[in-house]
Amino acid sequence: MTGTVYPTRRTPALHALGLALLLAAGAATALDGPKSGTLPIPPSGVIGMQDAYFSPEFWVARQQAPDAVLMTADAIAARNARLLREDDSMHDLAAMPAMLSRAQVAGWIDDLASPPSKPLWDEAGKPVTKATLDAILGNRAMDAIAALQPARFGMALQRTDLRTFPAALRVFSRAGETDIDRFQESALFPGDAVVIAHASADGQWLFVVSERYAAWAKADAIAEGDRNTVLGYGQRARYRIITGAKPRTVFTREQPQLSELQLDMGLRVPLADVPPDKSVNGQHPYASWIIDLPLRGDDGKLAFAPALLPRIAESSADHLPLTRANLLRQAFKFLGERYGWGHAYNGRDCSGFVSEVYRSMGVQLPRNTSDQSVSPVFARTHLAQDATREARMAAVAALDVGDLIYIPGHVMMFIGEVDGQPWVIHDTNGGSYLQEDGSLREMRLNSVSVTPLLPLRFGKDHDYVDRITNIVRVTKPQ
Repeated sequence: MTGTVYPTRRTPALHALGLALLLAAGAATALDGPKSGTLPIPPSGVIGMQDAYFSPEFWVARQQAPDAVLMTADAIAARNARLLREDDSMHDLAAMPAMLSRAQVAGWIDDLASPPSKPLWDEAGKPVTKATLDAILGNRAMDAIAALQPARFGMALQRTDLRTFPAALRVFSRAGETDIDRFQESALFPGDAVVIAHASADGQWLFVVSERYAAWAKADAIAEGDRNTVLGYGQRARYRIITGAKPRTVFTREQPQLSELQLDMGLRVPLADVPPDKSVNGQHPYASWIIDLPLRGDDGKLAFAPALLPRIAESSADHLPLTRANLLRQAFKFLGERYGWGHAYNGRDCSGFVSEVYRSMGVQLPRNTSDQSVSPVFARTHLAQDATREARMAAVAALDVGDLIYIPGHVMMFIGEVDGQPWVIHDTNGGSYLQEDGSLREMRLNSVSVTPLLPLRFGKDHDYVDRITNIVRVTKPQ
């Protein structure tokens, strides 16, 4: 990332524009399916969409080998290890030095973002004053970074935002915009390990380094523990993998920190070492998995306690096999979830969406599109800016289920074809398409959506195919 408050991980202008959906050969108004190279426009106005397309089983049935294992668990683990070693966007916490220098810590903070240089507005549509921004920047307490400090370890206790600066203030690029918060970066999930590198001047925020991101988190969402305990949590031998979109633990008044706690897709949660015939938090555990979750102990430090995950909640004894069928079924579990820039709104954005889908199969991806699209450990087709239309269409024709298609600031996942038309699922905050009279009909999808690929456009003169930069085949060993 470069030193700017407008992150290079996603291009804000593209998200403001949204995913423009164009019918390249002209839009038909008939509702009985594609005709003569055209796509229908249903009452929803989402071009080409039919009710059958909402089901993952429709797309699974179109695959020749939906259950074929595309990479073994051992091959995935080996590539994950390579990702930590070879991808500069990743942080290998196990390899973190025992002592952190001021240059290292200040570098992380400075690399995240430089002071805002453009006007910003708050949720009420009022300009954010220079005094407010100066106070936020001052809260970073850069002068208080020690010349040398021990590397402290901690763990996220619940899903929590990662912020550009140590402030909860939501800011936007223009008055009236209330979705894309320029100070929102990403999120941590329960059990995520971090290195605690710095604290804000008011003590309310910690600058933390996780495996995939370094940013500011609320101090009360992080509990400090010793290195071996923090790093060992994710290595315990008995565990469950969360395969649902975002199931919750059972309500408990006995352990309020763990009551109805959300566990997002792909999390690896250890099983607790407790008798299966004894009450857990006032309830017999036989209808649930007894999982061990982090909380803040009476001394303020990291501790663990059992909680119940209902057996009806979607989880698995291990990561799901990496198959086309599983990719489709996992992706569709988020269908309709509201778009959340930087994991805002308890949702996710385009790169977060594909990351969590693949994580449920044990595959780790970098956090942002700019890093995912060029990571050295994945099989990649690069399309230079001057690539011919023929070359681009050949790359589209070669797409396989699960392939990730990158354009500046956005990523889409290929899910299959209908009558020669390639389709994608992606998390987007907008959309428009060309009507028969040549005008663009604006939409606001603002969710995980299924759309055709070829009609995607930037205005009237450029389509998304002409803007594809990379196609990454995550399912192929590199």
